[in-house]
Amino acid sequence: MGADKKGRNGGDRATPITSAERHPKPPIVTGQCREVLNLIRQYQPVLSFVLTADHAIPEAAARVHDLRAKGFNIRTQIVPTVEFRGCIRRNAALYSLGSPEWPAPGFFAGEEGGGMSTNNGDRMSAPLEVRL
Repeated sequence: MGADKKGRNGGDRATPITSAERHPKPPIVTGQCREVLNLIRQYQPVLSFVLTADHAIPEAAARVHDLRAKGFNIRTQIVPTVEFRGCIRRNAALYSLGSPEWPAPGFFAGEEGGGMSTNNGDRMSAPLEVRL
């Protein structure tokens, strides 16, 4: 019966779930994504300008987006005004890691995009003034 069937079990029964599938591990992160993740871990909260100017990561927001797509729980707070290197900057992002760090709540919900919310629910809304 299972001679012409494909699959590990010859098509006769469901493939068993392995321990690794029940207890997934965070994905391996390399390159600038790894650097951004380590900087957020080390300095959280970290200002987007610090990532760009002090650590030569020109597209910090894109790397944060990539990390979120991998399931990391990165929180963003938009700061209305920031003094950075003597200049007032507006609407800067302040990044930190939520708890748990991985996976972000709802990541394995089976929704398109990993179950991540698109209503900016990960953003904190309290105004904050930061001077660096």
